Amino acid sequence: MLDLSGRAVLVTGGSRGIGAATARLFARAGAKVALTYQTRAADAEQVAREVNGVALQADLRTPAGNEAAVQRTLDAFGRLDAFIANAGIWPPTGVAVRDMTDEQWHDTVASNLDSVFFGSRAAVRAMGPGSAVVIVSSTAGQRGEAMHADYASSKGAVIAFVKSLAVEAAPDITVNCVAPGWVDTEMAAPALRGADRAMVEAGIPLRRIASAEDIAGPILFLCTPLARHITGEILNVNGGSVLCG
Repeated sequence: MLDLSGRAVLVTGGSRGIGAATARLFARAGAKVALTYQTRAADAEQVAREVNGVALQADLRTPAGNEAAVQRTLDAFGRLDAFIANAGIWPPTGVAVRDMTDEQWHDTVASNLDSVFFGSRAAVRAMGPGSAVVIVSSTAGQRGEAMHADYASSKGAVIAFVKSLAVEAAPDITVNCVAPGWVDTEMAAPALRGADRAMVEAGIPLRRIASAEDIAGPILFLCTPLARHITGEILNVNGGSVLCG
């Protein structure tokens, strides 16, 4: 196990799925962990107890929510060494662009893109040399996703944001992206039922859907000294389903 003893991490969207798995893995590596949630207080508090960390309620779609989460992490641990921007939404019901409401578009962009900007801005202001930012995007941000243009667009913008921030934050802070494909989480569950699951698995060369832990491992790696010469990269974790650089 990689050793992150003495380092502090803030994981957004840590009450379930990839965020919860990431919080647990960082704790196993010795890091001090803060995690955010918006509505799932009981789940977030449970994860916080498991990792001996702190759960912070925050509306990440606002600058104030992100600034407060970073400040409370600093108050708890005295430092911030890694920021994991994981929180986001995927509206499970497909909607064509011609039928998509303004409200859905703006809500998805606020949840998936604005939150990343506000959170990363607050985090890099608080970080010192040797720190790391990892932002979770999606294969949809690289190839698009019909009937989910709002989601794909927000995730594609996140990838461009990572490449931009990586240059700005260098040489002190590395900034990278993990882009999962299908992941076996509660958020994706509506699309992975019955025959749909078998169809998705058949399109993945490794023939299985990733677990949340499969995504947490690469996130952790990018925050360790082993990745100190990696920045501005998009690490695809999709079982080979999207082969792109």
